[in-house]
Amino acid sequence: MKLNELKAADGSRKEGKRKGQGIATGNGKTAGRGHKGQKSRTGGKVARGFEGGQMPLIRRVPKRGFTPLTRNEFQLINLGSLNGFEEGAVVDAASLYEAGLVRNAVDPIKLLNKGTLTKKLSVAVAAASASAIAALEVAGGTLNLIANED
Repeated sequence: MKLNELKAADGSRKEGKRKGQGIATGNGKTAGRGHKGQKSRTGGKVARGFEGGQMPLIRRVPKRGFTPLTRNEFQLINLGSLNGFEEGAVVDAASLYEAGLVRNAVDPIKLLNKGTLTKKLSVAVAAASASAIAALEVAGGTLNLIANED
């Protein structure tokens, strides 16, 4: 076998239709484009969403609400889920991410008071509910609120 003898397997490559090669081919005269009109011309495209001059659906449907540019999307952590850490451990975004409790270590994290904390932990998060702070202090832990870098 030589490089000049290589060829594609039979049936693996389909030849394109040759347009405008006479009436007998079935693609002669108008070359499969029908008769006249915008789409029969070269470069004749219809814009996406164009409905023939009728008011497009995207403009007919009412728009509601808006997305604020400075919104903080917190990742939520419950107190009860922190029991998996060792006594006296420092719990921060990196350790929560390694434990699989948050999606990523970049977005701000908020601590909520759901479940009971049985261990003394040092927690560093961006925000916490008032009841979560109280429950953490009752368990003997400390809370360090870190600023969000946005």
